[in-house]
Amino acid sequence: MFGKVLIANRGEIALRIQRACRELGIKTVVVHSEADREAKYVRLADESVCIGPPPSALSYLNIPSIISAAEVTDSEAIHPGYGFLSENADFAERVESSGFVFIGPRPETIRLMGDKVSAKEAMRAAGVPCVPGSLGVLPEDPKEILRLAKEVGYPVIIKAAGGGGGRGMRVVHTEAALVNAVTMTRSEAQNFFSNPQVYLEKYLENPRHVEIQVLADSFRNAVFLGERDCSMQRRHQKIIEEAPAPGIAARHIARIGERCAEACRRINYRGAGTFEFLYENGEFYFIEMNTRIQVEHPVTELISGVDLVAEQIRIADGERLRFKQRDLAFSGHAIECRINAEDPFTFVPSPGKITFYHPPGGPGIRVDSHIYQGYTVPSHYDSMVAKVIAYGDTRDQAIRRMRTALSEMSIEGIKTNIALHQELMHDARFMEGGTSIHYLEQRLAAKNELNKGA
Repeated sequence: MFGKVLIANRGEIALRIQRACRELGIKTVVVHSEADREAKYVRLADESVCIGPPPSALSYLNIPSIISAAEVTDSEAIHPGYGFLSENADFAERVESSGFVFIGPRPETIRLMGDKVSAKEAMRAAGVPCVPGSLGVLPEDPKEILRLAKEVGYPVIIKAAGGGGGRGMRVVHTEAALVNAVTMTRSEAQNFFSNPQVYLEKYLENPRHVEIQVLADSFRNAVFLGERDCSMQRRHQKIIEEAPAPGIAARHIARIGERCAEACRRINYRGAGTFEFLYENGEFYFIEMNTRIQVEHPVTELISGVDLVAEQIRIADGERLRFKQRDLAFSGHAIECRINAEDPFTFVPSPGKITFYHPPGGPGIRVDSHIYQGYTVPSHYDSMVAKVIAYGDTRDQAIRRMRTALSEMSIEGIKTNIALHQELMHDARFMEGGTSIHYLEQRLAAKNELNKGA
């Protein structure tokens, strides 16, 4: 097992990785920006290295500084967490060429799955169902683009091949708007991702977002660990996640899960990963693969009993998977609420000093967070400050426990979205289960209209 791992991330995921390392008997090195000098995980690390000023480009995205920190601390491996450089193939390549182990997939796999066009081609070859659309990047010829869209059928969505995070996407309902939409999306893709290539897909009207968690080792052993429903979203950003997905038969999950596991074997995948699907009218449609640990991994851990971060580390250390598909069993239900430092209804970020903090507890409650009373939430990074996860024997019990947890949780000095989560835990459509990815935005829009008329 590794003797020392460098954690190239911040916030709750840095602390989560640190805990897994400690359980495995591994020393940790935490790199941090000047803004995170007083973070809990920095204090708890065996060693810490400041790698730059607050802006991400000068710290958490600064590859030479991270590699230098690994060198001066004699680290053996680097865990990228999620976000920042976690899906950067060039970073993974640099880590390995510098003599360290990258705790994640091989660089060539990250590159393959990071390009949405090549990812879909690989999935089609592996028998994973994809959304109908262009078989590759869109050509320059407007007539050919119009022909493709007509063949697929309106509405369509134009997507950046190298996109992510909700950027580089544009829905088109009519032929008259198509060519201009493609031009605009190409420009946006170039600006955000330095890659102007775009592709076209059928736009599903009311899909759910369902994802399959996988683990695979270096010996082409692969398993799936059930599914998650991440349909409660705002601007393509997840707010609430749960496992299992309400109302989808286990046999359907097993069928798509095995296809995902087989795809991992075919592309020689290594580590933890997530296959993301749109689910509509009983059909799964692959949209992308995240080649890293996910923010929402705790809900899978709770229903499966598997420590996904520890397994990531074991796999990177060269171990074989310690279980086969038949050894895995799923029980109960888990729900995760992302607690963000923002106004609960206008969503304006709310950085600042936390003057009082009381996390919830009790049976079935887990809180993943790096904050504490007196901690200052910086303005430079993602606004998520905690994840509250509730587990129960049934979905109803998990919801009831989450309601109690949210009522107990108190964060003062900054605004948070706790109030929004409290509303959603009492929302009739959420309690019923199976809302589409558009539900939250439609609900918020209706509420705004109601307030205007009041």
